[in-house]
Amino acid sequence: MSSTLTTPFQTILKRIFLSSPSSSFSLFKSHYSSSSSSSLSLRLQRTLSATAAAPLPRFSLYSRVSQATLSTSSSSSTAMGDFVADAAMDAVQRRLMFEDECILVDENDRVVGHDTKYNCHLMEKIESENLLHRAFSVFLFNSEYELLLQQRSATKVTFPLVWTNTCCSHPLYRESELIDENALGVRNAAQRKLLDELGIPAEDVPVDKFTPLGRMLYKAPSDGKWGEHELDYLLFIVRDVKINPNPDEVTDVKYVNQEQLKELLRKADTGEEGLKLSPWFRLVVDNFLFKWWEHVEKGTLAEAADMKTIHKLT
Repeated sequence: MSSTLTTPFQTILKRIFLSSPSSSFSLFKSHYSSSSSSSLSLRLQRTLSATAAAPLPRFSLYSRVSQATLSTSSSSSTAMGDFVADAAMDAVQRRLMFEDECILVDENDRVVGHDTKYNCHLMEKIESENLLHRAFSVFLFNSEYELLLQQRSATKVTFPLVWTNTCCSHPLYRESELIDENALGVRNAAQRKLLDELGIPAEDVPVDKFTPLGRMLYKAPSDGKWGEHELDYLLFIVRDVKINPNPDEVTDVKYVNQEQLKELLRKADTGEEGLKLSPWFRLVVDNFLFKWWEHVEKGTLAEAADMKTIHKLT
């Protein structure tokens, strides 16, 4: 089937590719790796080469997106619309979505493969392929036994601007983060992300100071397109740390005691101040956090650990 690229669409593609010349075509190939659009991608390469020297018309990318069409099947048009929208993501988040490879597991936490962060968070793929990936949630307490919370950045693809526990992310499909023994791979990933997101130096959070307390399996949609389906390791640590939040990841941080957290829960429940909590954080709060907090204060966290059970929560 032949395909014709309209002039406005050429312009849109040129703007996208010029904004990120080193990664845009690999992003496009990744997006279409499971589709039947290989011939289309070759034509796109030729189109970009042919139009690279042409001046850009003076119009807004977003005002003309609706005019950018492909004379192919409706499914190809929909996919191309997704590609344009994805390319408009914050550049940092787009890079992470397509370059990071999450660890796919079954419901017993056995590794079954790997896939991009992008695919692992598409609700369509979560539902149709039952994609489940390994994750972790860090709960960091200071020496006053206050819990460090973060508000996720507005540019985050899933759950932007919600308040959540100290750090929530994924071990990646790499040797150092695939080590199952004593959850060492997950603890290595937690140390990496505490630096990435909050600027906490590795020496402030040694991997042997994390206590894995449990695992939970949950699914949570973020919006119509994105969501989570995770087997989440819950890691606790008590340390006084230096914090330098990364604005690409974190909008705000605060330490809270138990009473202050209960007030945040009340506001979230009533919608006061527009405050929202991440679904995984709320599941931990409702099922485990306050009883585990007592062990934090008593110095008996090891007594609370149960890494054999996988709690399936909704």
